[in-house]
Amino acid sequence: MKILQIVFLLGFTSPFLLAQTKTDQQTLTWIRYYNIFPLTEKWAIHSEFDNRSFVNPVHENLFVIRIQGRYRATKIIDLGGGFAYFNVNTQDPYTDPNFSVPEYRGQQDITFITDKAKITFHNRLQLEERFIQKATKTELLDDYSFSFRFRYRLQSMFTLWEKDKRSIKGTISDEILFNYGKDNKRNTFDQNRFYIALRYHFNPNIGLELGYLKSFQRRAGGLDFYDRDIIRFTVYHRINRKTKA
Repeated sequence: MKILQIVFLLGFTSPFLLAQTKTDQQTLTWIRYYNIFPLTEKWAIHSEFDNRSFVNPVHENLFVIRIQGRYRATKIIDLGGGFAYFNVNTQDPYTDPNFSVPEYRGQQDITFITDKAKITFHNRLQLEERFIQKATKTELLDDYSFSFRFRYRLQSMFTLWEKDKRSIKGTISDEILFNYGKDNKRNTFDQNRFYIALRYHFNPNIGLELGYLKSFQRRAGGLDFYDRDIIRFTVYHRINRKTKA
């Protein structure tokens, strides 16, 4: 645990120690639909559609489609693997390019789940393989950059209120991300994300979540940063069906 604390401390504070940096403050909304489709008691398909937009000025940031298979190996271990497609319009709301940059991303993760004092903790270790199409300021190029990204997230979930099949749940999490690859030598530290949210469940299969996400991200050049305040709204939908072992 001491090692993880040191990693979090260095990852989050090192950006502030750099000289001659520029930080762009941005405000965004992330609107997401998240679907869970159980196949058996242990296997499920998770899919999501996520649209991210700048608020001031209003402008499209990116759109995400993600699908993954998940396997509950044991009571405390959950495994996942899948694919995501990102369509990135711009990272600057004041610029409006005539094209969008595609990214194709594979992902694998292992999540350790523990319950303590009515709080469920998720420790997730995730690896991503990122293929991003290269571009100039005016057009896409017929070439891709490749890099790995390592992510660690510590998340806690707890029930604040519950009656019949309805409930209100809280979530607090922090995640740190690192890049690795020949095209990412200047931004090994990618970003830190802190998230807090409330989720209201009409029943166990339908939930609405509203949360605030603080993202501090190093830009590709290695010196400048994005400081992002994000309001996130998610519709959770679990397909209700009988499963067999």
